Amino acid sequence: MSPVRFGSIALLVVSLLAGCGLVSSSGTFHSATLPGGDKPLDGAKLVVTSKSFTEGVLLGKITATYLAAAGADVTDLTGAPGSASSRQAQLNGNADILWEYTGTGWVNYHNETETIADPHELWQRVHDIEKADHDLEWLPPSNFNDTYAFAASTPTAQRLKVKSLSDVAALPVGDRTFCVDDEFFSRSDGFIPMLAKYGIPYNDSKGVPAGNVTRMDAGVVYPATAKSSPCNFGMVYTTDGRVKNLNLTVLEDDKKFFLPYSGTAVVRGVVVDRYPQIRTLLGTISERLTDQLMQDLNGRVDIDGADPSDVAYDWLKSEKLIN
Repeated sequence: MSPVRFGSIALLVVSLLAGCGLVSSSGTFHSATLPGGDKPLDGAKLVVTSKSFTEGVLLGKITATYLAAAGADVTDLTGAPGSASSRQAQLNGNADILWEYTGTGWVNYHNETETIADPHELWQRVHDIEKADHDLEWLPPSNFNDTYAFAASTPTAQRLKVKSLSDVAALPVGDRTFCVDDEFFSRSDGFIPMLAKYGIPYNDSKGVPAGNVTRMDAGVVYPATAKSSPCNFGMVYTTDGRVKNLNLTVLEDDKKFFLPYSGTAVVRGVVVDRYPQIRTLLGTISERLTDQLMQDLNGRVDIDGADPSDVAYDWLKSEKLIN
């Protein structure tokens, strides 16, 4: 299906998209131009969507702003509620570009259970399946990995002399205290298998006794970890803005238990075939995205209260990618 065309049929398209459950959080982004005034996507009509959490919306706003600056007529449908609606819209041909994560594609979309520690190998496997099954092109991944991790307050990490999860496993039992949310606790690739991987089995007096684990809402884990109460170590996401804001130290997953979740721009095959310039443009974005940068950008929204459209525009300007 070709990209959705807007203009005189805009109301019809909006109605159809709403019927699919795809609605925008704001539908706005800043106007800009490329340095030199180039318009490599002049005449292209593109629909950019995203999931509703902060990082997804930010990536969508960056994409919409940059591709529009390149001359495309971009419809912004970022912030689709839940993960299913944005994914389904792309599968249906109602959205053209969506940022995804390799781990999500592997586990959630294709129900694979094999742990592939190498980020490029995982991306290639997901790329090939998605291209064959859905004609979706997973472009080369970015340099950030929004995966699960454990962190400690920086003073606690220094006091206990821990830099990795193997260091945690070597601590006395009484120091191995954890905060996790219910979802991560019960995942087949979550907390209990992770402890087993590191040789400190759950509910074992010589490993991690049940009393050493506090289950709480995911949002409460971060401040609890920062206070080192009731736990020394809390489950975090590696690009969450609170990691930097609360001065947490992320511990190395030195046994490579957690699957990579590399951020990747996904484009419908017919769209990237029609507008191959998208590869280069989104590659320019991807290569600049790191864990540290995403912590900063996410923090501007979640902690400072900035609008994602403003954050996206400001970052593109700071990189001299737009005027």
